[in-house]
Amino acid sequence: MLKIGIIGVGSISGAHIDAYLNNPECKLCAFCDIDEKVLKEKAEKYNVKEIYTDYNEMLAKADIDAVSVCVWNSEHAPATIAALNAKKHVLCEKPMSVNAEDAIKMQKAAEANGKLLQIGFVRRHGNDMNIFKEFRDAGYFGEIYYGKATYIRRNGNPGGWFGDKSRSGGGPLIDLGVHVIDFMRYAAGNPKAVSVYGATFHKLGDRRNLKTPKGYVSASHTENDICDVEDLASAMIRFDNGFVLSVEASFSLNTKEDQGRLEIFGTKGGAKLEPEIELYSEENGYMTNTTLCAKTSLDFSIIFQNEINHFVDCIVNGKECIAPAEDGVEMMKILDAIYESARTGHEVIL
Repeated sequence: MLKIGIIGVGSISGAHIDAYLNNPECKLCAFCDIDEKVLKEKAEKYNVKEIYTDYNEMLAKADIDAVSVCVWNSEHAPATIAALNAKKHVLCEKPMSVNAEDAIKMQKAAEANGKLLQIGFVRRHGNDMNIFKEFRDAGYFGEIYYGKATYIRRNGNPGGWFGDKSRSGGGPLIDLGVHVIDFMRYAAGNPKAVSVYGATFHKLGDRRNLKTPKGYVSASHTENDICDVEDLASAMIRFDNGFVLSVEASFSLNTKEDQGRLEIFGTKGGAKLEPEIELYSEENGYMTNTTLCAKTSLDFSIIFQNEINHFVDCIVNGKECIAPAEDGVEMMKILDAIYESARTGHEVIL
């Protein structure tokens, strides 16, 4: 039985907790959070007896084998490194950290302690990714050379720590863009980025003046929240295998509606991956469009369950991790480069 601790029991932790509870090889043993009220509520809800407000104390005292790190982004590196140094396996939520320098320290801590550090690239565990890879590996797409990833919210800055750069490390790029950049990079065969051109905009802020309710609200939001992150980011990323990716991500944008769209193009075929998989190719001299009947819509309860099951399988059975620390480091290098390009107005060579 794998004994589990949770560092940070805010909103995203619920997906981890439920998935651990549904895995017969796991037992929830300890919770940690700086908010004592929320900590006690969650501990009572899930019948967890050991609770802590300091993760260092939890790591020293609790009898646990592994932890999920679900705190805000700036605490990912300190909490993860502390857990690894305490000889615990770690599943760290995305983004891996707030910069590549910290991410490298996390990777080195995992290597030095001989423990697994899995990064929460949850979209790698979706049915849509598995189906896409089946077609890709069968040669359906030919050479994959271009992709477009869009993750747009019209009024979707959650407030709380999400808008505070000192805790989040950035806005929609590091919160939403990280999902779609990683998805497309993994779909294209996990190439390494070689150059980046990016732009970010802080024009609309968190739109707290609007009467229209937000669909995304942080559990910690207040009327006095800081909002010093970008509300829109755009980037063009070139990879070492020739693949080029165009990315857009926003918290606030004067557009008609929220959008989530992933498109990828090859020499033999192309695909749109949300909300269902559509394939575009040619046959007998005609252009063809195919919509797959397989269930591909996003169900986060399922993909988080897949992610947790994979984490457990890697620890218990030695399965090779599909979201290792090295991929988290590569992602942080890309995000750092986009922000640097946006700051300078010039392309960044990695």
